[in-house]
Amino acid sequence: MSSARHEAKWNRLADSMTYFHNHFKHEFNTVYELADGSFAKRGMSLPMYLRMAAQLAKGLTAHHTIEERYIFPILAKRMTMFSDDDVHLKSHEAIHHGLDDLNKLIRKWLEEPSTYKPEEMRACLDSWREVLFKHLDQEVQDLSAENMKKYWTLEEVERIPI
Repeated sequence: MSSARHEAKWNRLADSMTYFHNHFKHEFNTVYELADGSFAKRGMSLPMYLRMAAQLAKGLTAHHTIEERYIFPILAKRMTMFSDDDVHLKSHEAIHHGLDDLNKLIRKWLEEPSTYKPEEMRACLDSWREVLFKHLDQEVQDLSAENMKKYWTLEEVERIPI
């Protein structure tokens, strides 16, 4: 087996997470960019824009739920950063506080569209942007081949479900 192919097997988890995480970063940035009302220039109504924001929240929640139920428990056996009281789950908690706030605003604005305030939407997003982006990058780094080799054999990595 070529060395590039061998390294790709080691990087499988990081590469898979990179795909999902880049999608979430793009979605977040799009929601943030359009918060100023420019969604209308793209042919979107406020309810359409708010559904886009809600989709970001649902996607992140589903992604984190899958990680916490199926992937982190396996990784935590040898990698403390994935255990219940360590960095990744604490990041999830902080992100979900932000998502809860976002969902409250979305519900409010769907019920009373005239109360929509771009600066309020951006302030909400700003409140958890840093923890989200840092978490997404750190998780990929922690799943990198270089790091995984410290804890697992290649055969074990290949059995981790992603």
